[in-house]
Amino acid sequence: MSYVNAEDVLPKMLVEEIQKYVDGQLLYIPRKNGSSLSWGEKNGTKEKMAERNQTILNRYALGQTVAELSREFYLSEKRILGIIHEYESSNKEKDGGFRDE
Repeated sequence: MSYVNAEDVLPKMLVEEIQKYVDGQLLYIPRKNGSSLSWGEKNGTKEKMAERNQTILNRYALGQTVAELSREFYLSEKRILGIIHEYESSNKEKDGGFRDE
């Protein structure tokens, strides 16, 4: 989130009115409903993590161990297991239950 000086973007009367309530303090103005972005969407982090997680899942399916994946991706074994579990849980929901494999 970037900082914007109110005097640069608001009419002087409005700045003076706001100063009655928050003189010299930082003020957060939330986004309008429906225009907010979820975490990681603005800078692409969400997409990059999804790609990384998919790579982890693919390599795990091909037989790479949790310990190997942990070392390769600089994540704890617990986080690798969490990624695998998240994927398995989301697939069970999509399939409507447990799959027989």
